[in-house]
Amino acid sequence: MKHKIETLVIGGGAIGICCAHYLQEQGREVMVVEKGDICSGASHGNAGLIVPSYSMPLAAPGVISKCLGWLADPESPFYIKPSLRPTLFHWLWKFRGACTMQHVHRSIPVLRDMTTESLRLFTGLAAGENMDFGYEKRGLLELFRTPAGFEQGKNTFKLLQSYGIKADVLGNADLAQLIGGLKTYAVGAIFSHGDAFLIPDKFVKQMAEYAAGRGVRLATQVEVIGFKKAGRRVTRVHTTRGDISVKEVVLAGGAWSSQIARDLNIRLMIEPAKGYSITFRKPHHCPEIPCTLAEAYVVLTPMRDTVRFAGTLELAGFDQSINLQRVKAVLKTVPRYFPDLDPNTMEVEEIWQGLRPCTPDGLPSIGRPHSCDNVMVAAGHGVLGISLAPATGKLVSQLLTDETPFMDPRPLRIERFS
Repeated sequence: MKHKIETLVIGGGAIGICCAHYLQEQGREVMVVEKGDICSGASHGNAGLIVPSYSMPLAAPGVISKCLGWLADPESPFYIKPSLRPTLFHWLWKFRGACTMQHVHRSIPVLRDMTTESLRLFTGLAAGENMDFGYEKRGLLELFRTPAGFEQGKNTFKLLQSYGIKADVLGNADLAQLIGGLKTYAVGAIFSHGDAFLIPDKFVKQMAEYAAGRGVRLATQVEVIGFKKAGRRVTRVHTTRGDISVKEVVLAGGAWSSQIARDLNIRLMIEPAKGYSITFRKPHHCPEIPCTLAEAYVVLTPMRDTVRFAGTLELAGFDQSINLQRVKAVLKTVPRYFPDLDPNTMEVEEIWQGLRPCTPDGLPSIGRPHSCDNVMVAAGHGVLGISLAPATGKLVSQLLTDETPFMDPRPLRIERFS
């Protein structure tokens, strides 16, 4: 396979496909290469949330002590597989340094602006012809099972409220109305009106099909194995199916972006973080609004005739095995919030794991590295890949075509961890 292309996007997940879509809209000739199938990575089985209410970064005060308390519990929401990898130690050190209120205050406006722009773009995309990926703007319920957890949630809500993010604090009566009278052990909830959800694999695959119909070339089962440079520019990308001559490269390879970037001497501070989801046929009694089971860090998302439970963050390198103990831990939390919703009586559709690309500060890395004049990185979106995908695609297209970006991209610069 020999090709010549103006813009090559590496990665066929939500971020890569959205970059390809918006670049094509700007008149660019675009090709996407994906080492597996379209939407075969972290974009496939996630919770499908679009959540301006999740504008708190992963790194925040109190997170480290909470994580340390979880390490001894094999069923906790967080786990670190023992490893002597220097990259993991460096990542954890940078994560520790980012767990400050100063960082939180810097990051909330960035995530708020990106998720709000994505929400706007999703609404337009969902209205397009032949687009039907389960997009619904019904809000998000955050359920709390303990008074202490509810109090902490209200404190976080007050902080987000100061940045213009709206939500309502609910007591049991209001909560019962929103969940259709389904019995719950929650002592309270926070309802974020502006959030939405979708079926993630349907979204990515339909966007890929739409982009292909408008001229974007999709090459699956094609792995990038190296680059040829001339000075500060990449001229050729080596793949398992031959070379591709390029003018621009967009690196949107998810958790694998840091490995791919090493061949260009670009250091990306991205660590793969495994998450799990279990999708069932939806039972007769089930919430029709996505819910987060706050203390358990589990998300429940209704997806038409199915329901998905997603959770855990496991730093285990590129280990893609499924740990059934972790899967069972996710499912055990459900009856603790909804006693009549028992996964043991439900029909399993899929048990899934995926590697989320996490940066130490919880913000994606978007921009040009100093060492390459024609490479654009769009990676490190953590657990917010779907939420941030259209906004990232739009921002990348604006930066590559010298259009005024919808937000200041400097907080996302690649070298911020140097």
